Amino acid sequence: MALHIVFDAIAWVAAGLSLLLLTKWTDVRFAAAPTSDIHYIAALIFGAGVGAVLFGTANAWLSHQTSMARSIEGAIAGAIIAVELYKRAAGIKARTGARFALPLAVGVAVGRIGCFFAGLEDLTHGTPTELPWGHDFGDGIMRHPVQLYESAAMAAFALIYIWRVRRNDRFVIDNGFYLAVGFYGAQRFVWEFIKPYGTLVGPFTLFHLLSAAIAAYAVVMIVTAPARKDEQDARAFA
Repeated sequence: MALHIVFDAIAWVAAGLSLLLLTKWTDVRFAAAPTSDIHYIAALIFGAGVGAVLFGTANAWLSHQTSMARSIEGAIAGAIIAVELYKRAAGIKARTGARFALPLAVGVAVGRIGCFFAGLEDLTHGTPTELPWGHDFGDGIMRHPVQLYESAAMAAFALIYIWRVRRNDRFVIDNGFYLAVGFYGAQRFVWEFIKPYGTLVGPFTLFHLLSAAIAAYAVVMIVTAPARKDEQDARAFA
């Protein structure tokens, strides 16, 4: 678990550095947003903390584990809910997540490696498998290294995101956060089928439902995104 904490810290540092390097090495310009406002940051941190423990512990109980737990997906969902509620209360209509797309992908990619090294105690391993890359987490049973699947998926997203940003793809830049969380929810939904979690509805676990909700949120936000001013001007002269 000590190694897990180290990787958690590395994940936070890597996430911050990824944004710093992205803005330094490219000409990316994100829309102005109150992301440095203390109240915005407080809402984000509070929501992430509550969501991590609430959803992580609920899933542990459903899986017949009585201890408290944390969940990165719960943290993402909690942060989204808290920020959206804060923005509504503060009358902020601007979309504020664009700059968090790469940090989210990088943070998850690095953090999941820590989950892998944490072993069975972390309850993030996969179900038994006979595939050659199965991993023994300490009990003599070869299991899916689901943490590495998720890490690889989010690393791939990060690379594609960087590629598109370097090409000044405004759709990806403006909707980056929703693309990131949508992809996260979709790939997480798939991996849930090979995790040893207790089900909640039919064959679906709590995180199946949460993954679907996050992906649906992303789709709605992308579909309802307001047109950029340059797009509006182009349409006016079309």
